[in-house]
Amino acid sequence: MSRRVRRETGAAGLSFLDCICCGFGAVILLLVIVKVHDPIFTQEQRVELISLIAQLKAQILDVEQDTEILQSELDQARSETERLESEANDLAVRLAQLRGTQSDADVVAALQAAAKRAEQKLSTEVERLRRYQRAEPDGTVAGIPADSEYIIFVIDTSGSMLNYNWPRVMQKVEETLNVYPKVKGIQVLNDMGNYMFTQYAGRWIPDTPNRRRLIIRQLSSWRAFSNSSPVEGIEKAISTFHAWDKEISIYVFGDEFTGDSAQIVIDRVAQLNRPNERGRRLVRVHAVGFSVETNDIEFQRTSRRFASLMRRLCLENGGTFVGL
Repeated sequence: MSRRVRRETGAAGLSFLDCICCGFGAVILLLVIVKVHDPIFTQEQRVELISLIAQLKAQILDVEQDTEILQSELDQARSETERLESEANDLAVRLAQLRGTQSDADVVAALQAAAKRAEQKLSTEVERLRRYQRAEPDGTVAGIPADSEYIIFVIDTSGSMLNYNWPRVMQKVEETLNVYPKVKGIQVLNDMGNYMFTQYAGRWIPDTPNRRRLIIRQLSSWRAFSNSSPVEGIEKAISTFHAWDKEISIYVFGDEFTGDSAQIVIDRVAQLNRPNERGRRLVRVHAVGFSVETNDIEFQRTSRRFASLMRRLCLENGGTFVGL
């Protein structure tokens, strides 16, 4: 009888040990699971994924802008190719007709006469354009010299500009581009030095009709952060694109200067835009000041500071300030 009791007691002890081991293993498994889903670890993953998504969105936007530019240029190239092919076909038909009715000497004479008529027509058109160009006094537009090969726009994208002046800004940018029928490069930054087209950061945007239209179209929806001060944009434009072998003009569009000291800005720009031995500076700085009708005393003060600063900068850097 006593033996049976001892055997039963031993079996019960083993079962108890099994339960203890299983419970201990379950606790370890729970700890592992909890560690994987640790709140700090999950938050770090979330931040990394948000950053990655933002980067991918920016890359997608750049690719879409490049695609739009290339598609526009491709469409233009196709149109030009079709036009040239049509002209070639017309000339081939005319040549075949001439050969069928005239001798080779007559064909050559007819082609020479056509070339002479085309040359006369071209000369007449050139003279007409020259008369039109002379209508602008002293080679200026609104008092601003239009004699540069490269142009940079530094545009204030602050709330006051977007809310009160943006249609006029778009109009003045388009008018400025029209003054320069053909330049070697264009660039557009906001007053913080942020590029309108990030794919062209640090390099010139080639001047084509399609890209000009794209600049105006992009300008209509451009909403870059701004601190209502053109200082950063001017400094970045000069330091990035200056070159002694290029004629460069910077056009600053704005309505406020919220910086601490105008003299510090003037000294900084003078340091970046040093004149050579002939007194010529790396770039010209022009500015257009936009007004806003408001009773806000602080805004009126920052607007006056902008006008004062830009008059000095334009005067010392070979440019012109125009207030609207």
